[in-house]
This record gives sequence, C-alpha cells and structure tokens, in this order.
Amino acid sequence: MRAYVLSRLAQTALVVVLSLTAVFGMVRLSGDPVLLFMPMDIQAKDVNEFRQRLGFNDPLAVQYARFMGGAVRGDFGESLRYRSDALGLVLERLPATLLLGGTALGLTLVLAIPLGVVSAVHRDSPFDHAATVATVLGQATPGFWLGLMLIYLFSVQLRWLPTGGTGTLAHLVMPSVVLAAFFAARIARLTRSAVLEVLGEDYVLTARAKGLAETRVIAKHALRNSAIPIVTLAGLEAGQLLGGAVITETIFAWPGLGRLTVQALLNRDFPVVLAAVFLISVMYTLINLAVDLLYGWLDPRVRLRA
Repeated sequence: MRAYVLSRLAQTALVVVLSLTAVFGMVRLSGDPVLLFMPMDIQAKDVNEFRQRLGFNDPLAVQYARFMGGAVRGDFGESLRYRSDALGLVLERLPATLLLGGTALGLTLVLAIPLGVVSAVHRDSPFDHAATVATVLGQATPGFWLGLMLIYLFSVQLRWLPTGGTGTLAHLVMPSVVLAAFFAARIARLTRSAVLEVLGEDYVLTARAKGLAETRVIAKHALRNSAIPIVTLAGLEAGQLLGGAVITETIFAWPGLGRLTVQALLNRDFPVVLAAVFLISVMYTLINLAVDLLYGWLDPRVRLRA
C-alpha cells in the first residue's frame, strides 16, 4: 500500500508539472498582458521598461525556468491586476468553491443514488420511466440556461431567493442546484445500470432465497457490489465540481475559484491563472487517489499495486 501511494504521489507531481507547462505555453499565446494595464497614451519606452521589470522581455525558456523554480517553492509571482500574491488570491477564493462544490456533490449523491436504486428495483414501472425522463432532461439542459431560468422564477418573479452573491444559505440554493443537476442525472443513470446488472447475480438470488429483507439485500449485497463504477464517476464529478464551476459561479456572481480564473484569463493575469491550475490539478489528482484507495475497501478482491 505504501509503495502504491508513493507511486501515485509521484504521478500527481508529474501531472501537475505537465499541466503547468501546457498552461504556461497557452497563456503566452493569448497575447501581451502589459498593454491591458497601460494607459492608451503611454510611450513605447515606458511599455518596454514595464515589460523588462516583469521579465517578459526574457527568452521564453528563461521565463519558464524562472516560473518553475518559483512554483516549486509555492511562489507564482504577483497578480498583474491585484498587485498581490497570486497563490494567496487563489487560496482566498478556495473556501467559497469548496462550499459550493461540496454542497452540490452532497445534493447529487443524496438525490441520484436513491433515484437510481429505486428505478432499478422497480424496472419498467411508471416511476422508472419518469426517472429516466428526468435524468435525460438533466443531462440535456445547459447549466447557464437553467441558472437564468431559476433566477427569473425564484428571484425576479417570486422574490424568494437572491440573484447572486454569497453570505447566507439562501445565496447557496440556486448555484448548488444548477451545479448538481447535470451530475446528479449522470450518477442516477449509472447507478440504475450498475444495480440492474448486480440484481441478476447468484449471490443476490441466494440472499433472497434465505429470506433476507429486500432492503438488506439491496443495501448490503446489490448496492455495495455495484458501488465501484458509482464511486469512480463520483470521484470524477467531485474534481469537475471543484474546477469546472466556472459558468455557475459567473452567473450567480459567486466569489469562487472558477470566477477568479475566468477574470484572470480575460485580463491575461498569468500568475493567477497558473496558481489556479496548480491548485486544481493537485486537488483533482488527490481525489482520484482517494477513489483508488476506496476500491480496496469496497471490494477486497481489488489489489492496489504500484
């Protein structure tokens, strides 16, 4: 187990380095950020002096080596827009994203898994057909459209919820629902398929023949043995919820990591973009590691090897 964990941590470091390298090259292709922060009537020599002070006049290889050297120490430089530590800005926004992503993930699991299990147990029933329609609509509905419709209904017409921002539980309701809708639909459909596959196995039939209660058969034998694909998808969804809540955070003016990253990209604030990519990459790979370790607990037949 120790060798496996060390091996995965080494892979995590490699993934982070490759991600930072790719984003470093892409943001340099997006254009010169200096002109965005300079007055329209500034002279060329002043622009050149500013570029020299920021190190943008150095060869690209030198810039990359300087950036990676700082990244190893956790130093991604100073934000070009906010004039403060880039990683510090990202860490300030992280709690808001964790709150939104955690709430959406909890809502997803609470709704999706029971929905998928009940649909599988009552296959081809009216409830199953209704759940299938709901999950298809959940996957087909764009998040930005759903967010705008919820704002129009619950904020503009009914005046029940605030249109955006943060501060109270009411501010969290609509963003978490929008973020959870698509992922809940995916997990519900996968849960239904996984449980249906397991319900026909011999050990489930044997458990029923022994006279065990149906709820125990489903919970202990069917659901646990179908949990590996569900856990795999849930782990992937958790990573996407943390790093992919860009549209939701933008629509609801949620002060999270996704919104900060979008603003940094629009402003060509390279240090903030790279710090955000670093943090998201680390979290995503650690979540995948946790999912892999959970496999061994769910199914003793799974052996983790480095």
